[in-house]
Amino acid sequence: MLTRHWTTVVPLLAIVVLAIAWFTHPSGPVVIVLVLALAGATLSAVQHAEVVAHRVGEPFGSLVLAVAVTVIEVGLILTLMASGGPDASSLARDTVFAAVMITCNGIFGLSLLVGALRRRVAVFNAEGTGAALATVATLATLSLVLPTFTTSKPGPEFSGSQLAFAAVASLLLYGLFVAVQTIRHPDDFLPVEVGDADDEQHEPPSVRSTVLSLALLVVALVGVVGLAKMVSPAIENGVHAAGLPRSAVGVVIAMLVLLPETLAAVRVARRDRVQISLNLALGSAMASIGLTIPAIALASIWISGPLTLGLGATQMVLLALTVVVGALTVVPGRATLLQGGVHLVLFAAFVFLAVSP
Repeated sequence: MLTRHWTTVVPLLAIVVLAIAWFTHPSGPVVIVLVLALAGATLSAVQHAEVVAHRVGEPFGSLVLAVAVTVIEVGLILTLMASGGPDASSLARDTVFAAVMITCNGIFGLSLLVGALRRRVAVFNAEGTGAALATVATLATLSLVLPTFTTSKPGPEFSGSQLAFAAVASLLLYGLFVAVQTIRHPDDFLPVEVGDADDEQHEPPSVRSTVLSLALLVVALVGVVGLAKMVSPAIENGVHAAGLPRSAVGVVIAMLVLLPETLAAVRVARRDRVQISLNLALGSAMASIGLTIPAIALASIWISGPLTLGLGATQMVLLALTVVVGALTVVPGRATLLQGGVHLVLFAAFVFLAVSP
């Protein structure tokens, strides 16, 4: 009962704090309060996502948190781009690429590590995970790599027609994957091994509880993204004061937004349901690209200024290495501590090179 109370109160409290601070320029103690509210909203979002996932079952459950977070993440990116001027031309690229690296290396590696620590070997469905990884690789290449090599416009930018093609292709490919995951081949995305017996004995929540949790999940995620936006000026000032590149702002924002999914993936992996953790990780990467690119393509109609999407050489190397290592990890359908460690080292390399290019 106590858990139910705090997960109900905290999202609403986060919205109240967000509303009070929205028209201010927070600094000092106010930023600390915003960060605490952000942490509380994140934890409550994970709790409500688990309730909804338990009710709807897999693979639908893993889509709930991924799509909800990504939709609001897109809103955050568009808001920052609209208010950031020319300096925000690469914000979408930096945030989306950071989301891909966080999910495909950070969350992916952490899930494998937790699963392997518990049962020595983390077991998952190679067919479904491989299909998800292939979709992520295609989306990332079409949207983030090709702009560096196209010649219709100078610099790492798409022309209008190229951006429209990338947007439509991304949306269609993401929609096709969701249809395959939920309708045509859902068994490919179910855990190979069930979780603890105690976990399986719990009755699904009632419809009323599920609807309430879904509503509070949306409220919590709005709070997470809104509070992340409120603390972003402090993040930008800290990045500038530390002499770090502007791309580090996108990395920090992506980490804050993806924190609920990270916690949810770890909790699920601890219950021997590594496949669901991987669904969350790769599904979030797909949604980040498949929904963000169409959204910024539409937004480019009224947001003036350049839109830098193409990755630099260092970023492309990291992306290519992530895809190759991910494929080698997925093919056997099982992973040890080594595979989890390799992905986490790639994630650490991404973070280090983001702050020290």
